[in-house]
Amino acid sequence: MKVRRVVLGVGSNGKSGVLSDEAAPRNIAFKTVPGFEATLLWSTAASSEAGSRKAFADPSIEANFLPGQGESRLMFVTFPPDSVMMRADFDGAAFGAEFGQLLPGLAETFEPDAPGMHTTDSIDYDVVLDGEITLELDDGQEVLLKQHDVAVQQGNRHAWRNKGDKPATMLFVLMGKKRAA
Repeated sequence: MKVRRVVLGVGSNGKSGVLSDEAAPRNIAFKTVPGFEATLLWSTAASSEAGSRKAFADPSIEANFLPGQGESRLMFVTFPPDSVMMRADFDGAAFGAEFGQLLPGLAETFEPDAPGMHTTDSIDYDVVLDGEITLELDDGQEVLLKQHDVAVQQGNRHAWRNKGDKPATMLFVLMGKKRAA
């Protein structure tokens, strides 16, 4: 999915303006899982300032997909139906290697012995933009989310399951926080 990203801010003249208007530079389409895409749209560092007049630099270019404490990430993810990963020629090892290479920071949170399950040190706002997706929790509970539903996660263990026959596209806002012990 090509995503247009318009970045606004305060220019050197002290007035608001467009700093960038282009395709998001970190759009990833997985080769091992057709239809699985992730786009990192923006990131903030813990030291970021709103309205700063510093020269524009795209902070999402080098950022990990998982925010550190006090940081944030904004991303789109499109999940193909689970049946794509259940096909006979699916290579789980190749997918794991590709996932680790393309989604640094986030990939390390996934559990090898529990496919899809992961826990992040973040508060997440998860918005279903299109389709339906199931949020699986570690107690076995499943929550079906439909278009425009929002989940707020607070450092809990979970997995995303697309049990339907159409892709599901979500917008994620992750804010790095220290997780309670």
